[in-house]
Amino acid sequence: MKLAVTRTGLDVPEPLRTRLEQDDVVARLVRKDATLWGPDAESEAAVRLGWLDLPATSRSLLASLAELRAELVAEGLDRIVLCGMGGSSLAPEVICRTAGVPLVVLDTTDPGQLLSAMTELERTVVVVSSKSGGTVETESQRRAFVAAFARAGLDERQIGARFVVVTDPGSPLADTASAMGARAVFLADPTVGGRYSALSAFGLVPSALAGADVAALVDDAEQLAERLAEPGNAAMELGAALGAAFHAGRDKLALADAGETPVEGFGDWAEQLIAESTGKEGRGILPVVLESPEAPGSSGPDVLLGLVGAGPSGAGPAVGVTGPLGAQFLGWEYATAVAGRVLGINPFDQPNVTESKENTQAILAAGLPDEQPEATIGAVEIRGTAAVLRGVDLSSHDGLSLTLDALLAAVPPRGYLAVMAYLDRLRDARAAEVRTALAQRTEQAVTFGWGPRFLHSTGQYHKGGPQVGVFLQITGALDEDVPVPDQQYTFGTLQAAQAAGDRKALADRDRPLLHLHLTDRAAGIDQLLTALHC
Repeated sequence: MKLAVTRTGLDVPEPLRTRLEQDDVVARLVRKDATLWGPDAESEAAVRLGWLDLPATSRSLLASLAELRAELVAEGLDRIVLCGMGGSSLAPEVICRTAGVPLVVLDTTDPGQLLSAMTELERTVVVVSSKSGGTVETESQRRAFVAAFARAGLDERQIGARFVVVTDPGSPLADTASAMGARAVFLADPTVGGRYSALSAFGLVPSALAGADVAALVDDAEQLAERLAEPGNAAMELGAALGAAFHAGRDKLALADAGETPVEGFGDWAEQLIAESTGKEGRGILPVVLESPEAPGSSGPDVLLGLVGAGPSGAGPAVGVTGPLGAQFLGWEYATAVAGRVLGINPFDQPNVTESKENTQAILAAGLPDEQPEATIGAVEIRGTAAVLRGVDLSSHDGLSLTLDALLAAVPPRGYLAVMAYLDRLRDARAAEVRTALAQRTEQAVTFGWGPRFLHSTGQYHKGGPQVGVFLQITGALDEDVPVPDQQYTFGTLQAAQAAGDRKALADRDRPLLHLHLTDRAAGIDQLLTALHC
């Protein structure tokens, strides 16, 4: 089965198609021509096109990964926990969910979710995955697992043998792995950016150790790679369609898994790829991950529906992409690079991602801000900017409903509402229903992201894309906190600092923001959903 792209209700204008042909985009991209995205992007692109080679170069990993998995299973180590953020975790999660094999993905600073992951240590191997080697979430998780293994009675040598590391050559994590005696260290290609790394060691190592057939992924990607130099190849058609939709005013891409054998959770991976690659310089394509193809938000005057695993039906506008997962990864990466050319942006940098990180570090150093709620209604504390709360009667018995009405009213035409939940995405999973409930009440796009995970994904679009976003941040009280070993803060403090840092980044842009803090998470989520359904 090969990659195929079909469209309904969306034309690629002849001038755009002609321009892509005259600019020789197909041939220049496969030969890694860094000038494709303009002189300002050339230096970055020159060291970020290694992903085009991965279907061939990653084949060298397969034998060693199969050997390592067999070795671990023989020792009774059959539970894999992946500590990673963004590009280090999203692809392995999709691979393993689609393959139906268990993988514990820890891409959070929430203490409850961390504690859930630090169980069954007698059969656990931890994959620590970070391109830079300095990601604060991942390093904090590594420290916590080292301490947990020590409490379980393992000595230093035994602890080291429970870790597998994936990082770039020369990173601080590579040095740490050597010092701790990690069982295996996989050094990834430094010319592959994180969000383009699905077919690299970052995607393949944890997936293979969890039991997924990564050889099939590489095979399927290689079959597509052999066709990428052909004019009109499927990935080129997808990129042209994304660019054409953008220029037609459809700058929201509603993504849904579809088909009889859908790719499980593909939208979350594609969300990072597209949002972080295109959301800059005041423009971009906003991915909106849907619960199903029929979910609220699948249509609208600024929406292109993207179906993964099936062709579109009905009038559209929609684009459908079918094909095996390995080809989907490579095809969407190629299409995003083409779309970047059409939009006139650099698809390989992320100039605004560090802002919230720097805010977080400053808050950890100075202490959490003392922000008193405007009102407390049941289990929900309400804070927010004047753009949302001005004129709202918070003393009313339905003050929460009135606040949510004001939030929706603040979304401008062709804007979007982003829900950002700094909660436990396992135990607090019902918080994701807030997206559907809000989307049913507005014609504007509504996105949902788990914090701090989204900071490595749509966080770039929030700050660098068109400034038409309105934001709902949800935080929650802790049942139990966990210290970060050898640091002066806890995971709960880190999570709160990340949320506060992101609020500051949005406030600096004068974006409307509503912050709801749940003093009781379960009760607060119930209360919020009830208010939305009134």
